[in-house]
Amino acid sequence: MNKEMSETLTRVGAGTRMGQLMRRYWVPALMSSEIAEPDGPQVRVQLLGEKLLAFRNSDGKACLIDEFCSHRGVSLYFGRNEENGIRCAYHGVKFDGDGKCVDVPSSPQACARMHIKSYPCIERGGIVWTYMGPAEKQPAPPELEWCTLPASHVFVSKRLQYSNYLQAMEGGIDTAHVSYVHSFEVDGDPMHQGCKALDYIKADGNVQFEIEKTPFGLSLFGRRNGEPDSYYWRVTQYLFPWFTLIAPFGTHALGGHVWVPIDDHSCWAWSINWQPSRPLSTEERAAMAAGKGIHVEYEAPGSFIPKQNRDNDYGMDRAAQKDKRSYSGIFGFAAQDFSLQESMGTIQNHEAEQLLPTDKAIVMARRMLHEAAQGLQEGIEPPALDASAQRVRPAGVLLPKDQDPVEWAKEHLADSIHKPVYSL
Repeated sequence: MNKEMSETLTRVGAGTRMGQLMRRYWVPALMSSEIAEPDGPQVRVQLLGEKLLAFRNSDGKACLIDEFCSHRGVSLYFGRNEENGIRCAYHGVKFDGDGKCVDVPSSPQACARMHIKSYPCIERGGIVWTYMGPAEKQPAPPELEWCTLPASHVFVSKRLQYSNYLQAMEGGIDTAHVSYVHSFEVDGDPMHQGCKALDYIKADGNVQFEIEKTPFGLSLFGRRNGEPDSYYWRVTQYLFPWFTLIAPFGTHALGGHVWVPIDDHSCWAWSINWQPSRPLSTEERAAMAAGKGIHVEYEAPGSFIPKQNRDNDYGMDRAAQKDKRSYSGIFGFAAQDFSLQESMGTIQNHEAEQLLPTDKAIVMARRMLHEAAQGLQEGIEPPALDASAQRVRPAGVLLPKDQDPVEWAKEHLADSIHKPVYSL
């Protein structure tokens, strides 16, 4: 990746090519639970380099507005959430959930010129989503499977990651690393243990890939040796522009991520588990809340900063690394990933990297993003705006050696809601 391509992909602020592209999609902004109560405390939110403020108004509607008052730039975080709006604590200027100024006590006639920026919001899957692009281009709401299920079937968490969204997301796309960094963790983790798939993953680190470009992004087919007459295929998806799905393990909950830029140097890593056909059990939900599987334990309640973080070297244990209790010396699936991704620097030196055949999907995803960002500048509409294309599901399956996995996936995984889950 040359310097121009790296700059295009990693810069997400207003007016940048990637920033304009990402603003054409519904963006996960915050958890619905963060603004649980009407007229409750407002919350700072930073997305794509913009500092915003989220609150639930008196009517119960989730709202997202500019953080700063148009009068003299005071943060509305310190304002009053009351009577369907936020009133600035400095001089009493009030704004509703659409950013419209509705009261200037000292100069009522000034209301018409005091409006601030706002973005529309919807709630799906326990998340408040916002659309930050041109109003006339607003797409249909997201239709990922976990967005359409009852709350009892879904568990959502998020964590702060100190790296550009791209290198975080590429970890979600990369299925080859499972045979290495996670190889000692899988047997004991309650979200993975007891699955036949683990035998294939640990036995064969030489993953062979087939990649299919699709209307939603990419389908990734990772082939490992299975039984003598079959291959084990992990089928995962990259859904444009920032969703990844994880191949399931046995009867454990399905999983996925959303990688959302905060700014050029940090991102929100959203982690989602769901059971398509039943509520999550008490035990499943407790394990997820405790930071097992793809989730994390927090440094402090409500901080969204992982307990294992760069300030404590992620709890690195050299003895555990040496005696094969942890491949990297770090415990926890998420920490094993983000510790390595953050170690690259907040924006890695892409020009210095030497890619391998297992990076094929990452190369294709980069090209898709780059081409879409450039195309938008030329008036070409971005891909995957049709939300119905998101109705896909990952899988883990043994197939005869002569069977085409791409054709199998078209039959069994496309429009997969309400279909059986394929897992080992």
